Amino acid sequence: MNAALLAAVVFALFALGYRYYARFLADRVFGLSADEPVPSKEFEDGIDYVPTRKSVLWGHHYTSIAGAAPIVGPAIAVIWGWLPALVWVTLGTIFMGAVHDFAALVISLRNRGRSIGEIAGRVINPRVRALFLLIISLLVWIVLAVFAYIIGTLFEQNPGAIFPINVQIVISMFLGWLVYRRGVGIFAPSLIAYGLLIAALFFGDSFADTFPAIKEISRSTWVWILLIYSFVASVLPVWLLLQPRDYLNSHQLVTALVLLSLGLIVLHPTIQAPMVNWSPEGAPPMIPFLFITIACGAISGFHGLVSSGTTSKQVECMTDARPIGYGGMLGEGSLGLLAVLAATAGFATADDWWSHYSSWGAANGLAAKLDAFVGGGAMFVASLGIPESIARTFMAVVVIAFAATSLDTGARIQRLVIAELADAYNVKILTNRFAAGAVGIGAALLLAVTQAGGDGGLILWPLFGTTNQLLAGVTLLVVSVWLKRTGRAYVYTLVPMILVSSATVWAMTGNVIGYFTHQQWLLAGMGSFVFVCDIWVILEGVRLLFGPAIPMEPETSTS
Repeated sequence: MNAALLAAVVFALFALGYRYYARFLADRVFGLSADEPVPSKEFEDGIDYVPTRKSVLWGHHYTSIAGAAPIVGPAIAVIWGWLPALVWVTLGTIFMGAVHDFAALVISLRNRGRSIGEIAGRVINPRVRALFLLIISLLVWIVLAVFAYIIGTLFEQNPGAIFPINVQIVISMFLGWLVYRRGVGIFAPSLIAYGLLIAALFFGDSFADTFPAIKEISRSTWVWILLIYSFVASVLPVWLLLQPRDYLNSHQLVTALVLLSLGLIVLHPTIQAPMVNWSPEGAPPMIPFLFITIACGAISGFHGLVSSGTTSKQVECMTDARPIGYGGMLGEGSLGLLAVLAATAGFATADDWWSHYSSWGAANGLAAKLDAFVGGGAMFVASLGIPESIARTFMAVVVIAFAATSLDTGARIQRLVIAELADAYNVKILTNRFAAGAVGIGAALLLAVTQAGGDGGLILWPLFGTTNQLLAGVTLLVVSVWLKRTGRAYVYTLVPMILVSSATVWAMTGNVIGYFTHQQWLLAGMGSFVFVCDIWVILEGVRLLFGPAIPMEPETSTS
């Protein structure tokens, strides 16, 4: 099967989904209007509530939701064959993931920019608010640990990426200062900054050779460094690092998508993976685990946290929610598509693919799956005449930059969630952003250093996937209840909610049983707690969803 042809078909379907389905949702279901008030203007504080141009915010939102998950998930899931992964990425993105992200953004915009957990308390009942916030906190705990481990793995494998990533941090902060303290327009300086980042790629390997001690830094040490950095990033004003860095990452992402797509056209490689591989050695069953392994590339509860946790506080106009929410997820689906193709067509022969994917934990587990994407993507990019070493560094920087963005955003979301829980239970010390941030990062560090390293990080991925998808299901449930209580059609969120929740409850049951069987007590406890909270939230929501309609207060951003 020709990989370029498959890519063209999926991109066409994404375009049709945005043109018709997203417009239908915006106009007929949510009824968006450009003159509606938005939280960023009503509660502007210069730290979290910051009115932001659509183009800039799209970059922040897209790179925050993208992270490494739409790369890692497909790179693992292709072990079951290219067809199941491709179908789930395509249909999941159009009819589930993009709807989820868009809906979470809209409901937050109409509730003062509150997080989806806070909104659940208003839409369903206060008890659900606490349960939802606990689920969110546990998910972000896992996200921070997993993504820190992923970046540490990539730094260890690709030391040439260390220099350009640090250059990006410095120039992002300078860019934020120029824009928000000197009033300079962001586009032209961002292009210059991006040029500096590209130039830094050519010096990455020589920098690592000049300072060989960098190559000796272990994965666990990188985890410490990265989580301490993410604490600092989470307490800084959003305009200083997070927003300009995400905007730069959007340039990088567009560049990566263009280069990978052009490479596909030039190479038009044949997919070396089987269409379907029903029983890979050591792998869990395809159904339901395909739907949690590819999480962020099709639908992700973490996206709802970004939509309602940071993005909704920066939206400048209500109608911007469509390109940012729905369009941002289409961008993530595009990344997931290219990850599928890189991990299936980025091999010289079918024997090479089978060697790499001979079993679930083959060739050092998660590290090998990351290498499948980096190596396959580098092959596509190198076909355009770019030196292979530079192409590989570029692909590694792409993955690290997105993972770091999700790390930054996740740390900020965790800080906000801990503060919300502390406020609800009158624990005043944890309403301080420094204290809340320290607690969140400390817990993630404990999980990363005690649980991630045993088998290359794959031990945490199923727990991340199931918790993530359970959160996506209950987010869609909250939106469905909100739509019903405000007199709107809710079938467009209810059907995805039923599908994703059913598959994920099935998978989580298997996960928890496996954790107890293998005496992995911390993971068993975490999984059990999330599972119980999730079922509780679902029962509370279903009672309202299928009971008599209870009207809500008028929809305003200050209601």
